[in-house]
Amino acid sequence: MRLSKLQIEHLAFSICRDLLKEEKIIADNRNRLVESLNHLITEEFMNEDKLDQDVREILNQHIEKIRRENIEYQTMFKMIKTKLAKEKDIVL
Repeated sequence: MRLSKLQIEHLAFSICRDLLKEEKIIADNRNRLVESLNHLITEEFMNEDKLDQDVREILNQHIEKIRRENIEYQTMFKMIKTKLAKEKDIVL
């Protein structure tokens, strides 16, 4: 995960605070809203981490071909990640 638990909690709190302040949303229970958003953000980061792992596994299966044909690993990583994200309906 790219952000620490504390950073995610702060992000969730800040998003909720700003949306409520700008009257973009109405919430009966602010704490529950922050918790839900915190959970959602954490889940999305975990989904992306899983996607990254899947891409690494695919690339590792073809590592010899990548080396032999002098293909740039990061370029292939991005291409495969984009394709898998689209297939799995993950927004990057």
